[in-house]
Amino acid sequence: MSVSVLGSGAFGTALAISLAGNGPVTLWARSKEQARLMQDTRENATRLPGVPLPANLTVMANLPEAAANNVLLLAIPMQKLHAALDQHAEALTGKTLVACCKGIELTSGLGPVSVIRQAIPDAQPALLTGPSFADDIAHGLPTALTLACENADLGEALQEELTTANLRLYRTTDTVGAELGGALKNVMAIACGAAIGAGLGDSARAALMTRGFAEMQRFAAMRGAQVETLMGLSGLGDLVLTCSSELSRNYRFGLSLGLNRPFDSATTVEGVATARAMADIARAEGLDMPISTTVAELSHGAYSVTDAIQTLLNRPLKEE
Repeated sequence: MSVSVLGSGAFGTALAISLAGNGPVTLWARSKEQARLMQDTRENATRLPGVPLPANLTVMANLPEAAANNVLLLAIPMQKLHAALDQHAEALTGKTLVACCKGIELTSGLGPVSVIRQAIPDAQPALLTGPSFADDIAHGLPTALTLACENADLGEALQEELTTANLRLYRTTDTVGAELGGALKNVMAIACGAAIGAGLGDSARAALMTRGFAEMQRFAAMRGAQVETLMGLSGLGDLVLTCSSELSRNYRFGLSLGLNRPFDSATTVEGVATARAMADIARAEGLDMPISTTVAELSHGAYSVTDAIQTLLNRPLKEE
């Protein structure tokens, strides 16, 4: 197989750098100026400063040319994925499309694999997800990820193709479980960040992670996922990383809420839209999701952090 990464943000660039250890890789940038600058300077100075691009990594802004390869990794934010697929449907038709984003589409309630199926029906969809930071991958640090693909034979081939010296992939056919693990942990990271920012301490964070994981499992079961999938890298592994590190954008966003400080509006925080989508679905299905619902209200200013804390503490006592 030949591989292209579509999306030159930090994560897309990091994946391309790692994959270049296996052979030539194409990285597509939406901006012609950004593509030219990265190709000339051999660096993504905006998103991954100080990390050189390998000689066999080619950056371009011509999507049809970049999409000529067989396997296309889509490093595009969740809420922009559908529009990108629609815009470039002709070039992406019939390709193997591996989503590398996490979240639930606000307008449809769908995860990335389902969005690919809807937008490009004859594509072969898959998902790459799990506990990972772009900086770690770009610097060659060991990272384990989940590769989810309903087609078991294709999943095995992708696992062989996309495993690199520092990326170890574990495969599953449960795309729904992998989608939801990666999406829902962002919501819990916002909650944990807000708790730490508000000075509630590590014990409160541990409680939120644990009860949040229970919510993730309930939601996944309702959506037809295999709950055990969430016990792996794409669920529990990603939850632990995202809820405990300031390298996580979702955690930092929550931290800013707890500290009552402004947050950079240019930074993508997938957990905000995912919390809203989860809350809407939970209400429609009659599913008890108190942390997710509270994060949805908190993220949009309907609750203060004090209100959010009181809402959760005042819930009826129950068995675990």
